[in-house]
Amino acid sequence: MNVPSPYDALLARIPVRVRDVTVFGSVTRYWDYGDAAAATTIVMVHGFRGDHHGLEPVVAQLPGFRMISPDLPGFGESGVLTEAKHDIDGYGRWLAEFVAALALTGRVVVLGHSFGSIIVAAGVAGGLHSDDVVLVNPIAAPALSGPRGILTRLAVFYYWAAARLPEGLGFALLRNRVIVRVMSVTMAKTSDPGLRRWIHDQHDRYFSAFADRRVVLEAFTASVGADVSEFAAGIPQRTLLIAAEKDDITPVAAQHRLQELFPDATLRVLPEVGHLIHYEVPAQAADAVRLFLAAEVTT
Repeated sequence: MNVPSPYDALLARIPVRVRDVTVFGSVTRYWDYGDAAAATTIVMVHGFRGDHHGLEPVVAQLPGFRMISPDLPGFGESGVLTEAKHDIDGYGRWLAEFVAALALTGRVVVLGHSFGSIIVAAGVAGGLHSDDVVLVNPIAAPALSGPRGILTRLAVFYYWAAARLPEGLGFALLRNRVIVRVMSVTMAKTSDPGLRRWIHDQHDRYFSAFADRRVVLEAFTASVGADVSEFAAGIPQRTLLIAAEKDDITPVAAQHRLQELFPDATLRVLPEVGHLIHYEVPAQAADAVRLFLAAEVTT
């Protein structure tokens, strides 16, 4: 049984249009929220193994903006890439082409969460057009060096095993509901039982929406083999880093070091939350985005 979202009422007030565009030989499906004539458009890129649903709680908190949220190629309802690998280079080039294909006018902001933060950083450093950049739960350092590096190593073994097993067994392992639930329980920090149930339900419903084993293994290898720090110096745009005090993947100290690598970055650390800012405290994340964007308008 699906658990009702605590953000449904707010999200229902924002109009949405579902559209497709062909990029790199595959169809990217995206959700276009808000007023198409808004002065500012925020292009949102979700994290590893998720799809556009993960960022809808943040969308719900940002009326007044136009927000475009695609499913990454190979995940959700988007097709697999046929002219690039599902790695950081491939996704970064895909994102640049996707944004160009939208032919956006006005102010363009590109936002990435977790794995999406690396993709956004790679895309912008590679020439993607944007006026501002927002990275939520940015991967500031190699995942294996994070506060729970041992868990990351276990994840590496899990994906290694899934790759070595026969296709059917490997695919079943990747979609194993018990393992997905363990991942969800580990990442959730909220003490609200209702919110925890909803978070687990979201992961049950959308965390295994990938096209095939190859896609998820390529993306996982990319997620643990790169981080935002590799691209920070090449991003001249104003950048907002929204980090979490209890993030198990990237410690706060690494976020401060990451901030120093950007030519112009602001760091906001949200207390009492981990790697699921978009689920647990989307209103705080949205407030940070609004203040950040308003600051440039008034300067």
